[in-house]
Amino acid sequence: MSNAPLIEFDRVGKRFGGVVALSDVSFTVPKGSFHAICGENGAGKSTLMKILSGVLTDYDGELRLAGQPLALKGPRDAANCGIGMIHQELNLVGELSAAANLFLGREPRTAWGLLDHHAMQQTASQLFSQLACSIAPTALVRTLRIGDQQLVEIARALSFRSQVLIMDEPTSALTESETERLFRILLQLREQGTTILYISHKMEEVFRLADTITVLRDGRVVRTLPRSETSAREITQLMVGRDLGEAMLRPQRQPGEVVVKIRQLSREWPGHAKAWRLKDISLEVRRGEVLGIAGLMGAGRTELLESLYGASHDPLHGTIELEGQAVRFSHPAEAQKAGIAMVTEDRKHLGIFPEFSVSQHITLSSLKECRRGGLLSSTSEENAAQTSLQDLRIKAAGPSAKILSLSGGNQQKCLLARALRTRPKLLLLDDPTRGIDVGAKAEIYALIDELCQAGLAIILTSSELPELLTVSDRIAVLCEGNLTATFPRAEFQETAIMAALTTGSETPSTKLV
Repeated sequence: MSNAPLIEFDRVGKRFGGVVALSDVSFTVPKGSFHAICGENGAGKSTLMKILSGVLTDYDGELRLAGQPLALKGPRDAANCGIGMIHQELNLVGELSAAANLFLGREPRTAWGLLDHHAMQQTASQLFSQLACSIAPTALVRTLRIGDQQLVEIARALSFRSQVLIMDEPTSALTESETERLFRILLQLREQGTTILYISHKMEEVFRLADTITVLRDGRVVRTLPRSETSAREITQLMVGRDLGEAMLRPQRQPGEVVVKIRQLSREWPGHAKAWRLKDISLEVRRGEVLGIAGLMGAGRTELLESLYGASHDPLHGTIELEGQAVRFSHPAEAQKAGIAMVTEDRKHLGIFPEFSVSQHITLSSLKECRRGGLLSSTSEENAAQTSLQDLRIKAAGPSAKILSLSGGNQQKCLLARALRTRPKLLLLDDPTRGIDVGAKAEIYALIDELCQAGLAIILTSSELPELLTVSDRIAVLCEGNLTATFPRAEFQETAIMAALTTGSETPSTKLV
């Protein structure tokens, strides 16, 4: 690794209307280094990287690449300069194949001027093999789960052979094994001289990979430190401006009566060799309780929540009881009316409407409360949204701001606010802190605790086991669509849970439902 700076940010600033996203940002990135960018949601990390990748072209200050001023007119200019970026929000075309997405806008052609599908599929197959994943180059992207779509995005960035590779939360939807494969590739790229800028909220990733760490807070550089001279605790304190301490909830809650009871619930998988997405699941959740759902990608976590929320088109078997009454919902609107709300893991495709404002997003599921004289009142919408902005500490220019002007974490808080405005009896949270920084996570954990203390029943999935250990009263483990074990809080053991996650094996401390 050379000490000569390859990238220089010189007093870079950016405003979105009245919101200051970046202010006087200055630091350098040495050639061939692995440089981590850390900060809370809304700190300006993604905005800064969008400037470097040519997505945003109107800003203050100057960029320099290898000592030369860098004035990009768009992402293609950046690619031509050897700068590639993997965005936190996937930028894929669902109706195209995985191979076609890799070469979108730069498709190889035959001697006859036609698209060379064979060449695209062959290269795609090689890249997927490099990532050690089994994605078919011909598979339509819309048919792939989020984790596989993330791998397609990563493969596309690798195909550019960039001298600068920007990665914005690249492991947010990857399994542990997929993450390990990605890390091996990134370390190989660094050895080959690629300069990597890496945004992540996961301190274990930052301290495993980074040479240097720059911390942003409220759009400004707080410090740039060599990894060897700092700690995860110090970086976290610099990010949030305070010491979070241990994010632990009250040690003991007192759950009330049963809110939802599931017995022998199975969900078919038409046309698949496995036949069942879920098989014979039996669970119950009480008022004032968090039931955590653990499972590797494909274990059935999302499928379970979808089945409860009426978002499954597959045939269901078994029984679901809500407050003692048998229910079976064919549409989420029916589930909402009955008192069930859900926050999806796929914020971009299933939660966000790009043209809507913050207030429209927050009140979308509770519009009846915003009517005056039978007509929808924009003033009532904005007043309701303003209350949610304050309660959930959502950073936005105001209720009328466009939802896409918010950071990913604050967009997620808007979806949580939308769910809570329906006053649910049962709240389904599908990996709710994916892509959210440590400060926002601590706030959401505290909110979950408040909701439980108020009597709400919560089912929460997470791709991070430490998160489940923090917030859950009980943890149910799914493995390939089967419920393998449940653990009460007093018997939480990470090794036992991991065994149930990966092999379905039971341990003496495991209690089956």
